[in-house]
Amino acid sequence: MKTPPLFYGLSVSGLIFLYAPILLLIIFSFNAARFSPIWEGWTLHWYGQLVTDRALWAATQNSLLVGVSSTLIALGFGVGAAFVLERERYTGTRVVDGIVMLPLVIPEIMMGVALLLFFVLTDMPLGLLTITIGHGIFSLPLVIVIVRARLQKLDPQLIEAAHDLGANPWQAFRLVTFPLLWPAIISAALMAFTVSLDDFVITFFITGPGATTLPLYVFSMIRTGISPAIHALSTLLVVTSMILISLSFVLQRK
Repeated sequence: MKTPPLFYGLSVSGLIFLYAPILLLIIFSFNAARFSPIWEGWTLHWYGQLVTDRALWAATQNSLLVGVSSTLIALGFGVGAAFVLERERYTGTRVVDGIVMLPLVIPEIMMGVALLLFFVLTDMPLGLLTITIGHGIFSLPLVIVIVRARLQKLDPQLIEAAHDLGANPWQAFRLVTFPLLWPAIISAALMAFTVSLDDFVITFFITGPGATTLPLYVFSMIRTGISPAIHALSTLLVVTSMILISLSFVLQRK
């Protein structure tokens, strides 16, 4: 059956609606005018201004530190949980699946409030550590979903053949399962890092003094007025996120 032309029109309209604001953001990041709505020509001045911004580099360092740390936490727990959920069958499996996926379903503002309440009740000082824990919890379901999808495609007879040839469970995992699984693991890591790099809502609730990340820094810049410097920084975040997500999809297709 041929696809009706109406569906093509709706698809194109949806893509325009989603990506036109991003395209305008990128274009106005090269605007020579100090005030965004006025176009006065092309310039790289605002990108150069970001290079000399010490507060920006501090926020970038915090975002990278939190992103890498939360990704490692999500991978450490997520890969093991994916194996258990996919290979083991027990009573209440669906209930456990639902609980694991809960952070993806709960609105971020509720997740942020819940984490803030937890950290306050446990007397944990708000800062980079609490942000890392929060991002790790939010990224964990993403890692589980991606790794489980790859595990479902693996032929279990390969593992059985490794055991028949004398390999113990660790050798079978190291020599057979992991080489087939590593594209999904790297893809999950890129996705988790991207989510951590872009997150604002959860970070806003559980941040502390000296723990400003890039999204929070962009928000603080908007308070003083919208300038092309904000567009330049947002463009860098968007491009970085698109590159990481594209690499994640490429690795998943492998």
